[in-house]
Amino acid sequence: MHTPALMVLGTASHTGKSIITAGLGRIFSDEGRRVAPFKAQNMSLNSAATPEGHEIGRAQALQAEACRVTPRMEMNPVLIKPSSETGAQVVLMGRVWGQVTAADYFKHRTDALFPSVVESYQRLAAEHELILLEGAGSPAEINLRAHDIVNMRMAHAAEADCVLVGDIDRGGVFASLYGTVELLSPEDRARIRGFIINKFRGDESLLYSGVQMMEERLGIPCVGVVHFLRDLGLEEEDGVAMEDRRTAARVWAGSRDRTSADAQLRIGVVALPHMANFTDFDALGMEPSVSLAFLEQPEEAALADVLILPGTKQTVDDLHWLEARGFAAAVARHAGPLIGICGGFQMLGLSIEDPHGVESAGLARSTEGLGLLAIRTVMDRAKTVRRAVGQASGWTAATFSGYEIHMGETQYEDGSQPFSRIRREGEREEIADGAHDASGRIWGSYIHGLFDDDGFRHSFIDGARRACGLPPAASYAAVTEQRQARIDRWADHLRKSLKLDVIRGWIDGQR
Repeated sequence: MHTPALMVLGTASHTGKSIITAGLGRIFSDEGRRVAPFKAQNMSLNSAATPEGHEIGRAQALQAEACRVTPRMEMNPVLIKPSSETGAQVVLMGRVWGQVTAADYFKHRTDALFPSVVESYQRLAAEHELILLEGAGSPAEINLRAHDIVNMRMAHAAEADCVLVGDIDRGGVFASLYGTVELLSPEDRARIRGFIINKFRGDESLLYSGVQMMEERLGIPCVGVVHFLRDLGLEEEDGVAMEDRRTAARVWAGSRDRTSADAQLRIGVVALPHMANFTDFDALGMEPSVSLAFLEQPEEAALADVLILPGTKQTVDDLHWLEARGFAAAVARHAGPLIGICGGFQMLGLSIEDPHGVESAGLARSTEGLGLLAIRTVMDRAKTVRRAVGQASGWTAATFSGYEIHMGETQYEDGSQPFSRIRREGEREEIADGAHDASGRIWGSYIHGLFDDDGFRHSFIDGARRACGLPPAASYAAVTEQRQARIDRWADHLRKSLKLDVIRGWIDGQR
């Protein structure tokens, strides 16, 4: 029996495909349907770990949460993690498959991977009543169409009805909707059942004439105008969202009060060229007592109370970038709390050894670290991908949960101590994670998402404010506690914005 399928396509990247898919997942889950998300191929440096230790796109993990199902590798069988302008690591079925150039991948690899994509989809479809597929970029990239496995080829394989999302916030929404549909082949165009205008601000009546013209020209209905929703608090999928990130120039202008309980703790995250999992800091940015910024210039580090080196897809390359840009010296001068997450943690050490050429095109090399923690990292071909829970050493209320996604193992030298003890999901033994210096001012961890944990984050903020001479925070954000409410709020917003009876008609007509 055919499992009904709905695919959310976009006129471009960052039109809101991922978050609309998540909202629809919550809506249909609320209606009692067994629904699951699926994205054949995702290109993103934001990833998550499944309970089985597989790596998938973070957007699919959020969508699974919205659908109230456990994330699994079949939901995102191909994950592409860019490592340069023309190269990327390919994760297939949750495991590293290989390193490829863009040209080689699109010309020679996609057709070979597509059977695995279809098998993954079929397994999901056999266990659910509805699959919500997400496209990537635009289905009208005519130069890539012949080897595109995530948009229309997947729509045909799933026999999915498609809805096309346009982002009015970026301008030109009518042209992008019309141009996308017109560039599709008649066979592909037949699968587009309707369109959505997303991120609208202002008087909706001003849209009516344009919407009516689009419906007439395209021969398909507008099934919703989704107004921009502020303070949604759900993570973005990819690096395009970083164009709108909070920079020091935007958020740290002017003087700052250091005596009031409302005084904000300035947390600076160094904007590494290959920064990965930047969503690690979303929860910190939601705290009323925190002003978080991504630092693009080394002189901005002097404005920060707390400095963070984030995760990175290319640890050694970004370490060289720190030196060349002048950030390494700025990091060394920083007198406040200094933190490294994953690759950022490795950078804080004495050295990074790459005997197998994992990050250096097959060439073994040794690179000096920043020398701020007495650790050494040795890169390995195998990638560690596990969920974990932990307890930070010497902190009050500092238990946390998160996940590891990293290459390399860390060795402790004299003078360093583990930052925490963690227990990986499915394992009984506790192991050491991260490291800290004797003062506790400098520390690092392999765990992504530890700041998402309300208790740990609040404890961290308390300690950081004390260390920086700031009074205790006046209030805290309950991000973990409110997460489901945020998803529900988004689903309610879509219920008011979309013509769900029309969309349900497409789905139920497939039965």
